[in-house]
Amino acid sequence: MANPNKVKGTQWESDVRNYLNETLGLVDEYGKFLDPFDACNVRRPAQEGAADVGDVHCVPFVLECKNVKSPAVPTFLRQAHVEARHAGFPYGVAVVKVARLNVRRGKVHFGIGTWTRVRQALGMSSRTFADRYAFAASLRGLDTGKWYMTTELEDFALLVRDVRALRHAR
Repeated sequence: MANPNKVKGTQWESDVRNYLNETLGLVDEYGKFLDPFDACNVRRPAQEGAADVGDVHCVPFVLECKNVKSPAVPTFLRQAHVEARHAGFPYGVAVVKVARLNVRRGKVHFGIGTWTRVRQALGMSSRTFADRYAFAASLRGLDTGKWYMTTELEDFALLVRDVRALRHAR
């Protein structure tokens, strides 16, 4: 029998992928890709040897999905950043399930550096960016490596749509 924690984690990854594909309008009413060859389709990649490439690819983001009781967000973010590099993506974020809530309420955590780079790519001030995508700061302690910004998956989908629109406009 499969490890129950692995099953929960895999289900969360699939839920995140399915939610984003539906919200971004990439699938039909049956969950089938409108264009199976579209690079913007959100996918769960096959793992390739020792260089983990993340749980979900949502161009230009690698998502490290976690379904745990006690989230260790700074650790998850370090993992997401390494996996984004392995996959050749510019941004890595952690997506953590919130028990007993709909997938759209999952928490998406950005390291401060990633948050700043995405904000600058969109040409927004910190206040505008935080307000538009409903970010909240977690600034615990003096170690800035443990600071991060958090939004919900529903707001992250809007952010992805805006980042993709900017990239296609160039």
